[in-house]
Amino acid sequence: MNNSIYPCLAIKDKIAEAADFYIQTFGNGGITQTSPYVIQIQLSGQKFMLLKDGPASSPNAAISFMVISETAEETEAYYHKLSAQGNTMMPLDAYPWSPKYAWVEDKYGVSWQLYTGNKNDNPQKFNPTLMFTGTQVGKAAEAINLYTKLFPQSDVQGILNYGENEGDDTSFVKHAQFKIKGFTAMAMDSSADHGFTFNDAVSLVVECETQEEIDRYWLELTAHGGQEVACGWLTDRYGLSWQIIPASLGSLLKEPERAQRVMAALLKMKKLIISDLENA
Repeated sequence: MNNSIYPCLAIKDKIAEAADFYIQTFGNGGITQTSPYVIQIQLSGQKFMLLKDGPASSPNAAISFMVISETAEETEAYYHKLSAQGNTMMPLDAYPWSPKYAWVEDKYGVSWQLYTGNKNDNPQKFNPTLMFTGTQVGKAAEAINLYTKLFPQSDVQGILNYGENEGDDTSFVKHAQFKIKGFTAMAMDSSADHGFTFNDAVSLVVECETQEEIDRYWLELTAHGGQEVACGWLTDRYGLSWQIIPASLGSLLKEPERAQRVMAALLKMKKLIISDLENA
């Protein structure tokens, strides 16, 4: 799997430790790129970026990762490793939607929903799940519509609303699954008082082949209340953080001397300009 969209986790000063922890926890993975500030890993063929510095916020359960396992034993093994020194939000048990499921927060604050089910329904192992809560509750369906219209290779695979007596507004999304650029994500609404919402400790990175692609995503995602941040970062109208970057950025940062010039240019930008980075 070579998705051009993948998550970035801001883990203060512990990215090397976290990279090893996730590789040992989930297996079938390894480090693909390393620097003093960023480590990229692959888990079951999916890319994750671990960021040492930048956002002042910490991860929370507004974005969790649905982990698909085909056996209860696999789910249970993940549970014991991830819950060590972490927190259990929903205990390991049988639930109506899965014979073995748990929701845990690991020792770095990253949330994981451990789900036992059939991978034929979704072959992607790790699926970011967006919880629309607080001032954003009720906007999951609207956001899915925006994202699937903006990005190519996108479609809505299913939206399930809350039923009567299920503890929330029946117009709200209980669970939804959708694809953007071939990458599967999930979403839900929750009107409970969770005390958190989206922040920049967990963001979605979008690698772009052309400046036109960067310009289009930047314009649409910052519209109607979104915000330009810095260095290719933005928040959309729902508060979700995105990094819109050139696919070539990694290669531009390989040579140490050139990397210094590229980073100096990048740090002056909000929206990234490919030609200016290439000519730095």
